[in-house]
Amino acid sequence: MTLQTTKTHAVHGGTLRYLKHDSAATGTPMTLSVFVPGGEGPFPVLIWLSGLTCTEDNFTTKAGAYRAAAEHGVIIVAPDTSPRGEGVADDPAYDLGQGAGFYLDATQAPWAAHFRMESYLIDELIPLIDAEFPTTGVRSISGHSMGGHGALTLALNHPDLFRSVSAFAPICSPTRCPWGEKAFTAYLGPNEGEGRVAWDRHDAAKLIAAGAARDAYDDILIDQGDADSFLTEQLKPELLQAAAEAAGQILTLRMQPGYDHSYFFMTSFIADHVAFHAERLRR
Repeated sequence: MTLQTTKTHAVHGGTLRYLKHDSAATGTPMTLSVFVPGGEGPFPVLIWLSGLTCTEDNFTTKAGAYRAAAEHGVIIVAPDTSPRGEGVADDPAYDLGQGAGFYLDATQAPWAAHFRMESYLIDELIPLIDAEFPTTGVRSISGHSMGGHGALTLALNHPDLFRSVSAFAPICSPTRCPWGEKAFTAYLGPNEGEGRVAWDRHDAAKLIAAGAARDAYDDILIDQGDADSFLTEQLKPELLQAAAEAAGQILTLRMQPGYDHSYFFMTSFIADHVAFHAERLRR
């Protein structure tokens, strides 16, 4: 598996690369960006997962994360949100199909052929980054909205791979919101029998309530804007907080007054998240 560099930029004393490669997991080309701080390294890694409709470019150009990453000596990896291309299943709506992979492995036709984002991230991307870049082999994960959901569920399902986890405005319980119900029905089948097990495995609130990874993370940092138009119907951070309290999982939920769902929100607090992870990655 070979990473091909398509663009390179100098930024904050480090190097930002846009890359693509052929993925065995998705059966498609996949794209990503990687920021490497200046110096010889090795460096720990922060994986960032973006939200619905995004590519690797949204975070890369809008989040303003690289000054903090350079100061703390952290590589940041930002993959695309789904497989794409001719022959890849899609849907006219923005919340299903290309741009809406939900960071899981689909089991239902026509999605199962390519929509294998959990396998892509866990089995392909992490080893590829460690092989191609000067990493310490230690990593954390964060994300926004659908990507916040992905960061939480991947961290909870694979606690041996991540040192810490945080999220901006995550979909906290996709089994109990319209975005998740629509995507999970399409990708995983009905929420019953084996399907219910699969649904619950990708629901952060339910995973935390069940005690998943309780001893793995000393804190989980969540930032949520109280002016977010998706807050009540789709995001439901109160379900995540209640689950953490019931399970004894430390979780810091910061409700930020006046902030919405946009990258203006993320760029305002991204340095806090990089510092949160950097402190834990150094332990």
